[in-house]
Amino acid sequence: MRLNRVEYDSEGGAVPVLIAHGLLGSARNWGVIARRLSNRGPVIAVDMRNHGDSDWADSQSYPDMGGDLADSIDGTWDVVGHSMGGKAAMCLALAHPGKVRRLVVADIAPVAYTHTQQQNIDAMRRVDLATVESRSEAAAQMGVEDPGGSAFLLQSLDLKARRWRPNLDVLAAEMPGIVGFPEVTGSFQGPVLFLVGGGVGLRPARAPGADQGAVPERAVREDSRGRALAARRQAAGVRGGGAGVPGRVTAGGRPFALTAGTRRAGSRVRPGTGTPGGRRRAPLASGRLGAATHP
Repeated sequence: MRLNRVEYDSEGGAVPVLIAHGLLGSARNWGVIARRLSNRGPVIAVDMRNHGDSDWADSQSYPDMGGDLADSIDGTWDVVGHSMGGKAAMCLALAHPGKVRRLVVADIAPVAYTHTQQQNIDAMRRVDLATVESRSEAAAQMGVEDPGGSAFLLQSLDLKARRWRPNLDVLAAEMPGIVGFPEVTGSFQGPVLFLVGGGVGLRPARAPGADQGAVPERAVREDSRGRALAARRQAAGVRGGGAGVPGRVTAGGRPFALTAGTRRAGSRVRPGTGTPGGRRRAPLASGRLGAATHP
């Protein structure tokens, strides 16, 4: 599968960073963060299959998306995955551990959720592509109450071509798998960081069906405003997983830094809240990710 790439060149010598966006997003959503991270080394943000300018396909499964990411990596890179891209990045690390040096997973856990994003697809389908003349007109037709959510979706509208860049039909058909998590095997022994934004309803330890040991409170916390991604500089390793069953956590690993302009251990990364680009910075923690099939 050919994935469209947005590359941010760098004079820094750090390992390249691959960024995988979330559902209905695109590589360009991460432009601000990618440019900052490029101070340390090259950054490559990709459009996931059926999104942006990447090819369309009949499947949106996580093993397939993980394979797409593996094909986009030349060597061993650091990987950042947000939401749907985070689950795809976990499948990448489990199936192709040699491709991933360090992994950051934002706003998602290796579990099946009960929520859906079908309402956003329905809103996008309400736009009359044959007659719409402006983004403000499209926003009115979508009827999304949250201005930020509406603006996020409109980034994927190609007014000139009168089309949505995401493959809405396939994404709607594959929605159960997108909010789920597949049965997977394997393990990733490199550092793993889970970042969670307050108020987005995706805190791993509180996810529907997750036990309270999935990601312990000592490893992930929210700031006082309940909106920023934050993680304490403590080690957390994830064991188990598969079929929507969360992994168990054990201590291990060392703090690491995936930073904007510095490589000092325990430094900070500019996180987001549901969508990338939040302003508060969070310290980093590391761990290990593992998965095993459950009967």
